[in-house]
Amino acid sequence: MSLVEQKEVNINSISYGKLTWFYIERPSSSEVKFLEQHFNFHPLNLDDVLSRIQRPKIDEYEDHLFIVLHFPVFDKENRITKPSEVDIFIGESYVVTIHCDANLKPLAKFFRECQINEERRKVYLGRSSAFLLYHILDRLVNYCFPILNKITENVDDIEDVIFTKTVPETVRQISLIRRDLISFRRVIRPQVAVIETLEREEYPFFKEEQEIYFGDIADHIRKIWDGLEDCKEVVDGLAETSNWLTSHRIQEIMRVLTIVMAILAPPTLIASFFGMNIPLPGGIVSGSLLPFGILFSIMALIGAGMFIYLRHRKWL
Repeated sequence: MSLVEQKEVNINSISYGKLTWFYIERPSSSEVKFLEQHFNFHPLNLDDVLSRIQRPKIDEYEDHLFIVLHFPVFDKENRITKPSEVDIFIGESYVVTIHCDANLKPLAKFFRECQINEERRKVYLGRSSAFLLYHILDRLVNYCFPILNKITENVDDIEDVIFTKTVPETVRQISLIRRDLISFRRVIRPQVAVIETLEREEYPFFKEEQEIYFGDIADHIRKIWDGLEDCKEVVDGLAETSNWLTSHRIQEIMRVLTIVMAILAPPTLIASFFGMNIPLPGGIVSGSLLPFGILFSIMALIGAGMFIYLRHRKWL
């Protein structure tokens, strides 16, 4: 095992046989310069290492690959899944992993295991760079399943929230789950094509059966994507149920208010008649039926006119 330790460069490395794993966390221009001096990497790829907005991809060269992948990291404070970028250079005798997020625990834990355990170092670095890459990706992909399981549990909990909590609380819970699903789907979806490329294409410096090893990773990624699709369908259905319950509650409230208005309408009509400053039968100052008949006729004409207009517009 060799360990690269320089004051201006933060790079760790472990070796077994002809294979070396270079581990870089939170890269700076010093680490990029080290890679430029010791490897034949394309300058654009080295620029991508310092950029945190790269899309998942594979750049193929004659003697190595440059792979950009994103993996989810759950932010407990904001309750949202965020993408964490991992850049990988892989050739026949080396694997270089670079990531900026200290919360990407599976990769750091795997490196420490290989660093302190001779037996594990022999198992994972003793065969080929492709075999080491497979186990790196396997650790990172398997890290996605607990996050998916947590989202699934939250989706199951929403069913109780819809029927027991108030409307604002229900809307809030569904909105949080939807936001988390959208973020997780945005992380996972681009990975499918990248992993399937590793499974499908043949690279001369890969000395493992790619279809078997990376096919296993591709199956895991597709399983995660299918799980997210199922969660999305359930959340959409629960959202529709919540909307229907809200609409039903509004209809019930409107039905009650309509009954109240119907009960109050006759007394209001009578009160409005005798509240006029016109002598009417039965009023304080009794008058003839003629003013009452004229008023009733005007209201009847207005009502009939509105009825005809509504029927003409096909609203009735």
